[in-house]
Amino acid sequence: MIPDSFIQELLGRVDIVDVVERYVPLRKAGANFSACCPFHNEKSPSFTVSPTKQFYHCFGCGAHGSAISFLMQHAGIGFIDAVEELASSVGLTVPQEESRKFAQAKRAEAAPLTELMAQAARFYQQQLKTAPEAIDYLKQRGLTGEIAKHYGIGYAPPGWQALAEVFSDYNLAELETCGLVIRNEAGRRYDRFRERIMFPILDQRSNVIGFGGRVLGAGEPKYLNSPETPLFEKGRELYGLPQARQAIRDAGFVLVVEGYMDVVGLAQAGVQNVVATLGTAATTSNVQRLLKTTHRVVFCFDRDAAGDRAAWKAMDVSLEYLADDKTVEILQMSGNQDPDEFIREHGRDAFLREVQGATRLSEFLVRELVRQSNPNSAEGRAQLVHLAKPLLQKVAAPVLRVQLTREIAQRAQMAQAEVEAQCNLQPLVRTRYAPQATRQRPRPTSVEYKLLQLIAPRPEWAARLPLDLIDGETAEGAALLEIIDLVTHGRLVAGGYGMLLEAMRGTPHEGIIAGLAEALAGTSDNAEAESVEAVFNDAVAHLQHALIAQEIEQLTARARTGLSAEERARLALLLARKQGRSVLGGGIGG
Repeated sequence: MIPDSFIQELLGRVDIVDVVERYVPLRKAGANFSACCPFHNEKSPSFTVSPTKQFYHCFGCGAHGSAISFLMQHAGIGFIDAVEELASSVGLTVPQEESRKFAQAKRAEAAPLTELMAQAARFYQQQLKTAPEAIDYLKQRGLTGEIAKHYGIGYAPPGWQALAEVFSDYNLAELETCGLVIRNEAGRRYDRFRERIMFPILDQRSNVIGFGGRVLGAGEPKYLNSPETPLFEKGRELYGLPQARQAIRDAGFVLVVEGYMDVVGLAQAGVQNVVATLGTAATTSNVQRLLKTTHRVVFCFDRDAAGDRAAWKAMDVSLEYLADDKTVEILQMSGNQDPDEFIREHGRDAFLREVQGATRLSEFLVRELVRQSNPNSAEGRAQLVHLAKPLLQKVAAPVLRVQLTREIAQRAQMAQAEVEAQCNLQPLVRTRYAPQATRQRPRPTSVEYKLLQLIAPRPEWAARLPLDLIDGETAEGAALLEIIDLVTHGRLVAGGYGMLLEAMRGTPHEGIIAGLAEALAGTSDNAEAESVEAVFNDAVAHLQHALIAQEIEQLTARARTGLSAEERARLALLLARKQGRSVLGGGIGG
């Protein structure tokens, strides 16, 4: 979507130290900068930023990447949004292809609606200050003014056209478009929200895109949400995520509840790593976003029929997005209390003990399948495998799928291979494009690995590598050949490891390049400057020697049946070269 040349130019203009320091206080640590990692909770700094290599790495959680990656991870935004934000900061304009022009036109169309929603939110917040009945209700629910302010809670006053006080032209078509105003069959316009506690719904940039309104008394509907608009698609959004992002990083997990009051009530009690779905069951978009934010997601549901259905749905939509290092858990509250009621009666510690005892997704899946099939008979065991089939087929995490299949096989009194065959489970293979978070470690003893280490901080050196010496059949060799191609065709220029990471984003080599992050973060720039040239030359010499040794071996094998004069001369020359080769220097080995 965005030309590689522009990404290279952008990363050449920005300084990753400046970008990170906007969000994280950095301290000088030798040639690099350090801080406590913003992506997980730690007491001692293990997060390092390299100004020369232009990348960051955390030795604790493994987070790493370029300036673009940092914005994506820290702000929870997409690649294009991160590129646009960085480009704006250095005065660059992102080139537009047709699809991007369309997307930008949609954003331009939505911009006026965003301002209208912001005006309405400010109005509702002001109205709350002069609504004693609404204030009393919030106090009864245990909320303070600080939490109300943190979440931007407001109040929609009574009256059919209270928003006319905010908008001088109450007949603006955009007020209908963004869901603030309704037009009835007679053409009369009136406010959608009246006499309700108002919960603003924010997007990832903290813009107000919708509202949830709760009645003060016993009216219906109890909760009223904004309709689907150009700004708001409820199946894609989560209430409270922008406010909870830092708390999620600190806690190492996110708690997903069902209502606005659960979110603010738990936050009031000191549990702030909590979000809510917006009047719907969990969706694939919800799960994808949450698993990009953290490695552990805990869905919290009431223990009733509706809660059971919601738990099953959450499990079902999570299966294909699980990884072996990410977990989804199901917490079904004991008794008839929702999370807000439970924490107010029993306290934060008791609630966190409930969370700690949440059921792993795998355990929940097997338990529910056994309950539904009752495998105490041949028919029940057959039903168990039948029910498990579509679920096992969704599981993309290879180790987890093996464990689940084995568990189902034991319950069904079958061999694991038989269950795999009955469920048409094909062997899981690595997807074509490895995710960026994957740290695929190359073979540390190979010369190609050493060359990757040397070239990654200075990609321009790839042009000095002889193509015919590199084994493209290995993962390391294939990555080297790709770097050579990028450099020789001008698609990758000098700029450090961060630039190489972006050049490899979305390619089959992304994982293996990411696997170099920890080693590169631990190397000293000053020490490298003294010897890297000699080490590089020795590595190339080692490749040349390997090629010579291979040809000698082939000629020696053929010598048993006789060599031509030319072949004997060639063998003698190769043996002489082998005798005169340089010994590999420090850091290469082998």
